[in-house]
Amino acid sequence: MTSAERAHIAMFSIAAHGHVNPSLEVIRELVARGHRVTYAIPHLFEEKVAETGAEPVLYTTTLPSPDDDPAAWGTTLLDNVEPFLNDAINALPQLAKAYEGDEPDLVLHDITSYPARVLARRWGVPEISLSPNLVAWDGYEEEVAEPMWEEPRKTERGQAYYARFQAWLEENGITQHPDPFVGRPPRSLVLIPKALQPNADRVDEKVHTFVGACQGDRAAQGDWERPAGAEKVALVSLGSSFTKQPGFYRECIKAFRDLPGWHLVLQVGKHVDASELGEIPGNVEVRNWVPQLAVLKKADVFITHAGAGGSQEGLATGTPMVAVPQAVDQFGNADMLQALGVARQVPTEEATAEVLREAVLALVGDPQVARRLEEIKVQMAGEGGTRRAADLIEAELPGR
Repeated sequence: MTSAERAHIAMFSIAAHGHVNPSLEVIRELVARGHRVTYAIPHLFEEKVAETGAEPVLYTTTLPSPDDDPAAWGTTLLDNVEPFLNDAINALPQLAKAYEGDEPDLVLHDITSYPARVLARRWGVPEISLSPNLVAWDGYEEEVAEPMWEEPRKTERGQAYYARFQAWLEENGITQHPDPFVGRPPRSLVLIPKALQPNADRVDEKVHTFVGACQGDRAAQGDWERPAGAEKVALVSLGSSFTKQPGFYRECIKAFRDLPGWHLVLQVGKHVDASELGEIPGNVEVRNWVPQLAVLKKADVFITHAGAGGSQEGLATGTPMVAVPQAVDQFGNADMLQALGVARQVPTEEATAEVLREAVLALVGDPQVARRLEEIKVQMAGEGGTRRAADLIEAELPGR
């Protein structure tokens, strides 16, 4: 690649595993193709970003850390969205200064990075959203957004949020309303399988291209071996954030305690100690973290929070799922998995040992579930993944 063909591509994200991890293989591929890639990220993810070959551009964030208790995010819609606007207002001047005299040829950004969109328009360069979860379809605003915002918009706090967002955009020369600014990017690569997208037939594919899961070599995370004598393996993981559920984990242990031939891998995260779970039987291993993809390749069932990453890893490995959603997009993902015929959805408050056991045994013994999983694996394999994502990004570079 000549220096004229070598582009400076800037990626922008936040310090959250579910927003950084899906795009890392795309970044690694762009670096391998000879591009200079800078990556704006808080220091907590500096090492993870640097491992791809990208140059970390560090900024100070006001968002809760992934190591914080999930309660730091609050419980209401406004609790969930205000931090992203606050962080954008805080981060924009830092990022503008960091890139002064080193403006990129193209901006990539996670869906949560509002400063990236502002800077792309200021610099007059193409912007591409890398979406780690579902995207808006024709009719999304009327069917989902407006009903969800109806009550918050009536409150003084909700009106103040929109007024502040609109004022910040106008200060930066953007006349667009905050809703389409956030939810309607000019170009988007969707890093989930099309099978997980609600109303996929109503998504504008001139804007949004589904490239599916961009999974790379996970060997560095370590492997996992099925113990001798384990006829069936179950993995339980609620991801990296909403893991403070000791009562739920106790029910999982109870569900598998006396189940002949079964071995349970229980990932509990950073906020729960094994001592909180009572007596741990011999067929249960409790870990703070596991190499999830390595376990799923050998597992017979996955009890998951139905985050975008876990859902697509379950589909990619053909693993039946019991979906126990905890927050945000997980409820929609759980609905999709159940509608696809590859999962059972169980609300956390109903996730007793008996309910979990019944769901697991029904899924694992159903040939229809196995058939649907195989069909979806084939469909996902054709979506292109990392290489197609990199091809599409290069196609948007100026002069290509």
